[in-house]
Amino acid sequence: MPAPDFLHSHTETLASGLRVTVRHAPGLKRSAAVLRVAAGSHDAPLAWPGLAHFLEHLFFLGTERFPTGENLMVHVQRHGGQVNARTSERTTDFFFELPPAAFAGGLERLWDMLAHPRLDESEQLREREVLHAEFTAWSQDAAAQRQLALCDGLSAAHPLRGFHAGNRQSLAVEQPEFQAALRDFYRRFYQSGQMTLSLAGPQSVEALKALAGQFSDHLPMGQALVQQSPPELMASTQSRYQQVRDGGLDLLFTFEQLPAASAQALDFLCAWLNSSKPGGLLATLRERGLASSLTATPLYEFDGQALLHLGLKLDNSQGAKEIQRLLQDWLGFFAAQDDWMPLRKEFTALLQRRLEAGSALQLARWDSEGRDSPLSENDLVRLRDILKQLHPADSFDEQWQLPPPNPFLQTPDEPSRAGLIRGQTSAHRGLRTFAQDRSRGRRERSAMQFSQALADNTREGAVYLRWQLAAQAPLDFQARLEQHLQDLFEDARQAGVNVTFEPSGIQYLLKLVGLQAPLPRVLEHILTRLGQPLPVARPDDEAQPMPIRRLLKALPNLCQRNAQPLASAPSDDIWATAPWDGLAMGLSAATQAAMGPGLARVPGIPDQDAEPPTARADRVWHTLETQGDEHAVLLFCPTPTQELSDEAAWRLLAQLCQTPFYQRLRVELQLGYGVFSGLKQINGQTGLLFGVQSPNASTVQLIGHIEQFLAELPERLQHIDDASLIHAQQALAGQFASDTLPLVQAADLLWHGKLAGRADGYLQQLPIAIERLDRGQLLNAARGLIRAEGGWYCLASEACPGGPWRAAQ
Repeated sequence: MPAPDFLHSHTETLASGLRVTVRHAPGLKRSAAVLRVAAGSHDAPLAWPGLAHFLEHLFFLGTERFPTGENLMVHVQRHGGQVNARTSERTTDFFFELPPAAFAGGLERLWDMLAHPRLDESEQLREREVLHAEFTAWSQDAAAQRQLALCDGLSAAHPLRGFHAGNRQSLAVEQPEFQAALRDFYRRFYQSGQMTLSLAGPQSVEALKALAGQFSDHLPMGQALVQQSPPELMASTQSRYQQVRDGGLDLLFTFEQLPAASAQALDFLCAWLNSSKPGGLLATLRERGLASSLTATPLYEFDGQALLHLGLKLDNSQGAKEIQRLLQDWLGFFAAQDDWMPLRKEFTALLQRRLEAGSALQLARWDSEGRDSPLSENDLVRLRDILKQLHPADSFDEQWQLPPPNPFLQTPDEPSRAGLIRGQTSAHRGLRTFAQDRSRGRRERSAMQFSQALADNTREGAVYLRWQLAAQAPLDFQARLEQHLQDLFEDARQAGVNVTFEPSGIQYLLKLVGLQAPLPRVLEHILTRLGQPLPVARPDDEAQPMPIRRLLKALPNLCQRNAQPLASAPSDDIWATAPWDGLAMGLSAATQAAMGPGLARVPGIPDQDAEPPTARADRVWHTLETQGDEHAVLLFCPTPTQELSDEAAWRLLAQLCQTPFYQRLRVELQLGYGVFSGLKQINGQTGLLFGVQSPNASTVQLIGHIEQFLAELPERLQHIDDASLIHAQQALAGQFASDTLPLVQAADLLWHGKLAGRADGYLQQLPIAIERLDRGQLLNAARGLIRAEGGWYCLASEACPGGPWRAAQ
């Protein structure tokens, strides 16, 4: 039987020189594009560090044809997609994901902004300030600086040791020489021969090729250039070095003159270095109390060079020498394998499952990076050369073992036929709707609901399980829980099921989203593991993230309207007294039947009586200390009621605020690069979320700017013409169409709908409610937002300024 279409990509080089890869994946609900330009920060002139990164920013300022309000970023936001760009050492990537109906419009804007960038000097000056703010935040971020320091042992002549972020000093916009260099870099590299376009989506191969052809027709023509080769990575004859830090060890390995092949060779080695299975390197380090974690990552690959990083968390600060010995011994064992056939089969299975479960954007990105195929003979030649340069032990002393196969990659036998719920046909075998649960007595009701809102004949499904703790978890509970489940989560991810298990106030939410086939076994293994004692917490030396990210992580815990103080309890008893409920979506009758053994293992007390959150017109200020000199603010504004009309109005307000908020605070006021707004759902609460991080403004100033923006919102809404308002409503409503809404988003909507007490037809009713809104309702909603009728929650890096804000207790 031939392999499914989505397992194959089609690649060709067009007459223009543009290299094109297209992938038809009929199960996708989105389409994605990744444009890779063979030019990065190391290709910029030495006189102007950061020039390549700066140019990437300038492309997003809009064009004459698609100005700020109609450019790619706005188009993607309007249709509920995602968009970004990244400047690396030798490449620059532009990528976005959209519903298929809006995809051609996204490609049109991408080619227009690349072919006709706005390089006006006044706009460059404004964007330079944004880049400088980004640089300031990056320079104060401990994790970013630690990553940069990994290259300190390399030759000073290699560009990996250089400064490439760009700031106010390095980007001399006012100088004619800089302008000449900027335009020369654009002309040389931003042309068809330097580009690779990767497209993935449900469209046919022919349709995707036609879109790629149209894209090619609008690009500047040119030939592929040979990028300058860098000097050797190390100035000495050494090919490795180490860096010891508090609680950690970093091992760096350099490679030169590697044979031509894909990046898969190094990925293959890292996959088995990272394995925590018994008999492997990491398992042995843990058993001997030397290290609690190991992460092997390729940091750089270009022109036969590569840099490999092994980061370890140490349990024993004196064990670095023994770790080095064990590493060389394991490498000797690994290099002695005869072509690694069992591991190659497992690696191929992992790649195939990744292609089955991948989103459109993930598929396009893997195609762009050349990480979509099994190991070729050239890859094996490269792998052997990599191992040779690592100088493995000639013979190995330890009793190493190859990792066993991932159990979740094996497809279980077809489960037995499930019984029917009274009144349902065989097409709905095993399903229980929200309405049925409400109509039955408590003794017949299950804490796990099976929603019929999503089709059950697709490859994907989702399961949400929530425990409401009756006692406060110990401070180290989350860290111990993550350690306890880490290997299961990784096996599940490789098998196509993404698992998260996170606290939110007094709740713990377990989410499994992905392919249906392995989902029941993953759930059963996790619930079985929950019944086992937790390990002792390992030391956590992770650097704090930058302020705005730290606030975002803490936000769900601080928006608990109905939370009550709890007494603490031992870790082993935490689940036994916790009421639990759940929701399963998109699952076939066979998958539901297979979940039976897992659901029988759910600890706690089955419960269906959790109350929806209630509104409280209050302004509460939470303070969270952050590292660095920058300040950050999050403002979360929930709806005043749980009525669907309020949610519809809040969603439309979020859509209409996104671009002007960004324009006002980031572009006009130049507050910083961390500026965003949008709709956020937290434990059933729907609200508007505004966020800003700034190197200059205080939190009081930042919240003042947000409040001023909101105060002007009714007037801004009045100036939107009827046609534009209707267009915005239709675009927003279209984001919830069943044929374009990805499972991960649909599942999250249904879960929050359950928490908010929504009826069965929530996904069908929401777009109707959005389209029925009129201008008067929208204005009333904006005024209610300004009056904080649903409450305002501010989370900031500085203390509460006082009235009208109330400091949280």
